[in-house]
Amino acid sequence: MKAWWERMPHDHRVVVLALLGGLPGVAVSLGFVWLRPYPETLQWADSGTFRWGITVLLLGTWLGFVFALRERVVRPLQTLSNMLAALREGDFSIRVRGAGASGPLAVTYLEANALEEVLREQRLGAVEATALLRKVLEEVDLAVFAFDEDETLRLLNRAGEALLGQPRKRLLGRPAAELRLQETLRGIVPRTIELNHAGGTGRWELRRTVVRQEGQPLQLIVLSDLRRALREEERQAWKRIIRVLSHEINNSLAPIKSIAGTLQSLTRRGSLPPDLDEDVQSGLKVISSRAESLGRFMASYAQLARLPEPNLCAVEVEGLVRRIVALETRVAVAVKPGPDLTVQADADQLEQLLINLVRNAVDAALETKGQVELSWFVVGDRLHVVVADEGPGLPVDTGNLFVPFYTTKPGGSGIGLALCRQIAEGHGGTLTLENSPEGKGARARLTIPLDLAPGEPVASLGPTPDFSE
Repeated sequence: MKAWWERMPHDHRVVVLALLGGLPGVAVSLGFVWLRPYPETLQWADSGTFRWGITVLLLGTWLGFVFALRERVVRPLQTLSNMLAALREGDFSIRVRGAGASGPLAVTYLEANALEEVLREQRLGAVEATALLRKVLEEVDLAVFAFDEDETLRLLNRAGEALLGQPRKRLLGRPAAELRLQETLRGIVPRTIELNHAGGTGRWELRRTVVRQEGQPLQLIVLSDLRRALREEERQAWKRIIRVLSHEINNSLAPIKSIAGTLQSLTRRGSLPPDLDEDVQSGLKVISSRAESLGRFMASYAQLARLPEPNLCAVEVEGLVRRIVALETRVAVAVKPGPDLTVQADADQLEQLLINLVRNAVDAALETKGQVELSWFVVGDRLHVVVADEGPGLPVDTGNLFVPFYTTKPGGSGIGLALCRQIAEGHGGTLTLENSPEGKGARARLTIPLDLAPGEPVASLGPTPDFSE
């Protein structure tokens, strides 16, 4: 019985309840009409025609009120249903009226109209935001692509069309492999990649994130053409390299030229006095030493240029820190414990980076007989490793600290910090140097992301070369 009642439409249930509500009164009234005897003065009311007339009037009135009640219940629901259907279709021109100034139905109509206004404003805002986003995407010179879970292209902008050299309608729906963009969907980001397409050839900066469109996840690929910026950076890099090379080569050629001229003048005399043999040998040693120094300088430059791409594997941070601290014997490096975590990194490169930072910190601490502390912690989705020393601090002009071959240490190679920053950026991270806010010493801060994609097992790089400054 209950299931039958619940399956019945709402308006039918209203009719049944109204009929049941009026049934007792109608039944009593019909009983008076058909069963009660009338006095002689009302014998005219005792006729069958009168009784049937009263019966029809009662039943008609009863059913009329029942269906009027149904109409009063169903019509507002139909009105609200039509309004909700219009809102679902994006039609915000419909408003409901006619419920009076007060009462539950008036409040319902008022809330429905308020909902329509809110949705209209939200739709207008969404349309304006979408139009603005589309306009921005079309006008920026960044190539933007969006791929679904099947690596099928679902979105691109005008710069993306220009890069691939084809119109939008021929590109949408094609897989990334066919477009030769599958490399952009894997690996570390941000990073620089080489692309060779009809609309562009060269180096591009790759950034990737996940967005949602209509509930479906999409990989958003943003490619920035680095050719113009790289040309300027290349020009500045050549200036720095030429300046450094000129400085180093001149430092070696000047004594070589001077000593060679002296030896040449001595050889013109014919036989040399015995007391000049020692001077000749000393001059030849200086020439040999400076030539050997130039050889080491060029070997260091070659090592910096041959740094390989990182091979990622699981690296336990605390174990790595403990190993590095154990290598330093000149000063007891304090370790401030951090969270127990594992990151995806190239263990050899990361170890070399931290060895260089610790050695530099110890060198600085020895000047003032200070201490060195190594700590690590997590901020957001990045690991921070900080090497702090109590040395004299950084110089006022820190612009040359990461310039290759620039060094303030006697006998330093000048590539330690440059190599460290190159390793950090190869892991998608950063390396910064700053003076301690406490006013004593300096701090080196390494940050790398925690969510790098795991790579193949790390290949051995052989003995760790000494790149400390």
